[in-house]
Amino acid sequence: MSAAPEIQLPPEHDDVENQRADLKVDEKTAASVYNDSTADRQTKDQLGPDDDIVWHYLTFETDLPSPAYLSLPTSNSAARQTPPPECPNLTQYQSPFEWSEKRKSILTWISVTATLFTAYTAGSYSSGIDQMRELWDISDVVAQTGITIFTCGFAIAPMILAPFSEINGRRPMFVVTGILFVLFQIVCAVTPTFAGMLVARFLVGCAGSTFSTMVGGVVSDIYHAHDRNTAMALFSGAALSGTGLGPLVSGFIAQYTTWRWIFYLQVIVDGVIMVFIVFFFKETRGSVLLSRKAKALNQWYDALESQNYFGVILPTTSDPPASKPSPQRIRWKVRSDEDRTTLSKAITLSLYRPFHLLLTEPVVFFFSLWISFSWAILYLLFSAIPLIFTTNHAFTLASADAIFTAVTLAAILSTLLSISQDKLARKYLTGKHRAFLNTPEGRLYFSCIQSALLPIGCFWFAWTQFPSFPWPVPALAIACATMGIFSIYLAVFNYLADTYHIYASSALAAQSFCRNMLGGAFPLFTRQMFLKMSFQGAGSFLGGVAALLTVVPWVLVFWGPRIRARSRFASGSGGEK
Repeated sequence: MSAAPEIQLPPEHDDVENQRADLKVDEKTAASVYNDSTADRQTKDQLGPDDDIVWHYLTFETDLPSPAYLSLPTSNSAARQTPPPECPNLTQYQSPFEWSEKRKSILTWISVTATLFTAYTAGSYSSGIDQMRELWDISDVVAQTGITIFTCGFAIAPMILAPFSEINGRRPMFVVTGILFVLFQIVCAVTPTFAGMLVARFLVGCAGSTFSTMVGGVVSDIYHAHDRNTAMALFSGAALSGTGLGPLVSGFIAQYTTWRWIFYLQVIVDGVIMVFIVFFFKETRGSVLLSRKAKALNQWYDALESQNYFGVILPTTSDPPASKPSPQRIRWKVRSDEDRTTLSKAITLSLYRPFHLLLTEPVVFFFSLWISFSWAILYLLFSAIPLIFTTNHAFTLASADAIFTAVTLAAILSTLLSISQDKLARKYLTGKHRAFLNTPEGRLYFSCIQSALLPIGCFWFAWTQFPSFPWPVPALAIACATMGIFSIYLAVFNYLADTYHIYASSALAAQSFCRNMLGGAFPLFTRQMFLKMSFQGAGSFLGGVAALLTVVPWVLVFWGPRIRARSRFASGSGGEK
């Protein structure tokens, strides 16, 4: 697929002269090499195809040397008879950390929008279940497996796809899986059988997982740890608000049209998002950009040498220089390319290491348990809200699903609160309290309190499930619980990323697998649980378990550094990546 036009950004090094300036050309130094006699130059300094090539490691901080031909006097150089190939445009390989705020914002908003509508896909299915049951003559439990199979794909696929994004970059994965995501949505819309629906939903989950699990990688690609809070808050808010938006919109579609339009609408919206990804989403993976930069420079050197322009002038490492610099034939290599294992080994490691961390690292285990249970409560709402509000408040399908507005609005409110409270804390806290915010445990500063909103919301929801209570009361309880889930989701992502550094992707994959598998399982027995245990009993049980799990962040706030110091994988210093 051909590259799309660049997003209009502030001009940087638009012409060849500025590109040459990027190469740190020191023509006075280079000229000193060639101020000897022509004979000396031919015997001592002139290079040719028989001279050895020296390989150097390239980083984003490397000062690129000047091509030696820039110092050759025109009158004495036969090579000047043909113009040298122009240097490549290296600005496209700039470190993502150094991109403008405008460019970072564009990529962040594209990513979180994709996350929003991927989450939308998970819950939108639930509104069409009654029509599917009637069409295919299946039970409610069987129909609910359309949610479960989606989350299975969402849990499994990243462990296989993640190594591809590490090697080939984020953009190819976004484009390929995004196109497949739209195609499989079309299959969901037109399938004539329930078996076809299950297969398509699994594949939709596999393809859509890219826009959840890898968005965190995109954020870490372009923001340093201390700058990530806003982007991660937007990502978390998109995941939760999209989950509520799915049944909210689809409930009206299912009541007034057909369930197939639930998927047709997603095809249209997801197709539009894919257009933006194809045209405006640029590669963010730093190691991939650096490898491309090395390749572009090496190809340029090859082109120069094909025209008899040999060598570059490497900058001196002492001041004043101990000796006169001499030209050298060089090529660039990138250390990450040498450290990279084979794709098969990378996939094997991607499948093994998350479960190894899950079983050997208490932090990963308990954080995975904490977020998995909270995510299960979120997915439980797909069945609980229609059941309770149609039973106790005589709501229609569309009216009952409109209660999911509470989830969406609570997620938006939590996002704004998270962004503002972090800025206020850094502004007004002083001394050791401000320093604490820069540690992994500082990521739990607010979640210790705010995560308690989940059990509070569960108990509140349970004991207002009587017809005598007006419907806004339990709806506000749902919003309260959602704000608690948001706090947990954001805290887990930030803490694991800051704690495990080079192993962060494996730690996050572990919690993602547990979260999606447990979340997808709960809708299968939600209806039976609420009917057997009563609405009050089931809600109280969920609230009790959630209350027990709120101890997790408190333990880490007090003993986190000691726990990390005993880990073979965690960072003891808590420093930035």
